[in-house]
Amino acid sequence: MLIEFTANGSAKVLSRAIEEYARAQGNVNALVVPWESDASTLSMAVTAVKIDGWAIEHTSLGTITLTAVGDETTRVAIEARDQTTHAEPKLAAVFDLFAQQLQKTLAPVS
Repeated sequence: MLIEFTANGSAKVLSRAIEEYARAQGNVNALVVPWESDASTLSMAVTAVKIDGWAIEHTSLGTITLTAVGDETTRVAIEARDQTTHAEPKLAAVFDLFAQQLQKTLAPVS
């Protein structure tokens, strides 16, 4: 699955908004991956979060790439990880729903 759209705001501002949005969902986490980012592109890892006592397990679901295309405009690309590697099929559904809701939240109304 690949979702692409353009959103208003800089990549840095959008990455913070995405992190907060994921945190509010409670079942996913989104973090900037600095070593995969550069001056014009931010890469974010999206993971499922499972907490069991003191243990916290993160399962990779996909990536979000934020690329500056103007002063306050950013291209957002949301790509799911290879779904055949998931031990739990419902993780793919969790990511798909997160990606669709994120697009509705960030994409400007036409």
